[in-house]
Amino acid sequence: MNGSKNDIDPASELLEEDEEQALPEPEQDLDLAAVGPLAVGRAVIASHAKLAPSSPGVYRMIDAKGDVLYVGKAKNIRKRIIAYGRPTGYDPRIERMIAATAALEFVSTATETEALLLEANLIKRLRPRFNVLLRDDKSFPHILITADHWAPQILKHRGARAREGNYYGPFASVWAVNRTITALQRAFLLRSCSDGFFESRTRPCLLYQIKRCSGPCTREIDFVEYGELVREANAFLSGKSQAVKDELAAEMEKASAALDFERAAIYRDRLAALSAVQSHQGINPHGVEEADVFALHQAGGFSCVEVFFFRTGQNWGNRAYFPKADRSLSAGEVLGAFLAQFYDDKPSPRAIFISHEIEERALLAEALSIKSGRKVEVGVPQRGEKKDLVDHALANAREALARKLAESSSQRRLLELLAEVFVLARPPRRIEIYDNSHIQGSNAVGAMIVAGAEGFEKNQYRKFNIRAADLAPGDDFGMMREVLSRRFKRLMNEAPRPLPGTPPTPAQVLAMAPADAGAPIDIGDGDNDSPWPDLVIIDGGRGQLTAAQETLAALGIIDVPLVAVAKGPDRDAGMETFFLPGREPFKLKPRDPALYFVERLRDEAHRFAVGSHRVRRRRDIREAGLQEIPGIGPTRKRALLHHFGTLKAIERAALADLAKVPGISAETARKIYDFFHERAG
Repeated sequence: MNGSKNDIDPASELLEEDEEQALPEPEQDLDLAAVGPLAVGRAVIASHAKLAPSSPGVYRMIDAKGDVLYVGKAKNIRKRIIAYGRPTGYDPRIERMIAATAALEFVSTATETEALLLEANLIKRLRPRFNVLLRDDKSFPHILITADHWAPQILKHRGARAREGNYYGPFASVWAVNRTITALQRAFLLRSCSDGFFESRTRPCLLYQIKRCSGPCTREIDFVEYGELVREANAFLSGKSQAVKDELAAEMEKASAALDFERAAIYRDRLAALSAVQSHQGINPHGVEEADVFALHQAGGFSCVEVFFFRTGQNWGNRAYFPKADRSLSAGEVLGAFLAQFYDDKPSPRAIFISHEIEERALLAEALSIKSGRKVEVGVPQRGEKKDLVDHALANAREALARKLAESSSQRRLLELLAEVFVLARPPRRIEIYDNSHIQGSNAVGAMIVAGAEGFEKNQYRKFNIRAADLAPGDDFGMMREVLSRRFKRLMNEAPRPLPGTPPTPAQVLAMAPADAGAPIDIGDGDNDSPWPDLVIIDGGRGQLTAAQETLAALGIIDVPLVAVAKGPDRDAGMETFFLPGREPFKLKPRDPALYFVERLRDEAHRFAVGSHRVRRRRDIREAGLQEIPGIGPTRKRALLHHFGTLKAIERAALADLAKVPGISAETARKIYDFFHERAG
């Protein structure tokens, strides 16, 4: 558990049980240069300890820039803070943290349980670099069967539960949800279309033809029968899968006995679809109705947590996490910290099975029980089916970490090659790649993607809607100037860094100790401590490079390496030309691994830029209507919507289908098709 006693210092555990000791007095008129940053940090802590409350709560250790270094909890905050000020032997990680501490803040809570919940929330929000950090923390997808329409809809849902209906999950991935919904559509024939599409139908859609919908939109099924399908789907997802299958089997036998073989075949196909849902889920424990299984494996100083979700006796998928954690922390410490953050914004199941004992297991169970309003069990299974589930998760964690380490090793080698090609001082830890996308200047979007030691860092991607009104249509140089100016102005405000040649402070020197001394480690999210790039790659030639140089120089930034990548003749991959300041343009050998790597980076930036541009263009089309298309007026717009139902269906329609719409000639169909499929630049 983050903030637990063994996470900080074993001596603090003894101090908690002893009589409160006298506070060490800070030295008067401290000579900072003489005593060093560690002594200064201890003195700061000792002075703040006098003001610390003697109650449960949370404390924050803050550096000179105001950034939070560490968030911890304690039964008695004052005793815990005193422990930091004692001149005893700490491990290097704690010494670096103490040396960098310039201030402390405290928040009292009524109980230690409240302190645990608050600690997890603050760690996730503040992301202190000395805590164990759960970085990949997207909300999990669920299946929603709506209850606000006479013909309920089945759909994928993520986020706040604002819509009325029944939610089932969590599922480990969108892929798992989509696969399950497809199988459930075959089994229960529920509609997945939007209400707008539903109301506009005059004939059944393709899903009805391929037997994945019962066609309530055109009354191919009546209200009572459709309601029965909805009841069966809710029952199946609520854990009554066997009862539902028994009902369907009985109906199949009944239809067969009545010689209604067509109806019997429908029930047969629905039963087969339900069996497919369960067979694709791998292990399906008989004695575990609702549980999450966590298993942690450590190797080479890194940690992997594999999570399996079991609901209604079914396996709803698994996901691997790679938390950022100091390599000196044990498996139990990392797992305890991970669990508290994992359930900070997620509902917990009735049972949680873990692979390693954690120090505050009972406290975590109590906190989750209070939060969920029902008893939550947190256990370390020793035998039987539950132990088999944990062992299975542990094997998956071991394999996932091995794959991640292999990928990281390969990625690091590519970064080393990049450093050689572009003559960098060291392999780049953060690479930013920029590209623009527009069609004749309209809906112009700039895009930035980020790559590092662990590959693409998609949570760092940014898009820039071009705002300048005085840019000529298609002015790529002006767009690049605006994007870089906005990006680096904000970076300078949010994360100012010393000018080149400015020596670091003693505390910064101690805080920048190498990783093998116990420094925080990144794996899985590539989130570096510094948001400043070690290399900037621009899609373009000499002109784009000059524009980038001038933009950064105007901001006083002269030490960020810049590279422009110009496409080859006819945009051929492998023929790119590289432009660097102060060097002649050059090409790499067609089979050079560094060239392939740069192409991957550039193509990802182009994909993201074009995708962002298309999203913006579609939004403008929705707002302006189909009249934006040359030759489309109100009459033809109504004809298109009446035929296809929605704008999305029109956008996806083939040229031949567009030409079949009454009033749409072959020439007009071509204009419509080209409008939606024109390639973005």
